[in-house]
Amino acid sequence: MDPTSIFWPLIAQAALTFAVAARMYLVRVAEMRARRIHPQDLATTRGASMHLEDIAAADNFRNLFEVPVLFFAICPALYVTHSVTPVQLALAWTFVALRLAHSLVHVTYNRVMHRFALFVLGMSCLFAMWVMFAGELLRGR
Repeated sequence: MDPTSIFWPLIAQAALTFAVAARMYLVRVAEMRARRIHPQDLATTRGASMHLEDIAAADNFRNLFEVPVLFFAICPALYVTHSVTPVQLALAWTFVALRLAHSLVHVTYNRVMHRFALFVLGMSCLFAMWVMFAGELLRGR
């Protein structure tokens, strides 16, 4: 197995983040134009939430910098310590797929319990990756 394969899920997660950023930009600019909102009115998060009606993409964009930061840390750690395994790679891809599903729910119909279920499943994958990594380090791999 090629250990650099662990970087493909990282690239996919980064692509998701860029896609959500693009959606946020397009939705925000369209709403600002349609409702004639001055850019300075959105200088703070509070100002944006007071003036904009559609903030789901912005909320999701912020979410992509919370838990996924642990994903962006574990993948290079696995590579550097030669701990990339088929199981770790499968968990990494599963995490990305769940984050994609979470984002799709968040920026479309935004049902909290659906998002929460996807969040918990993704966190479980990430937790398993970290536990397995720690186990490998403890075993002196």
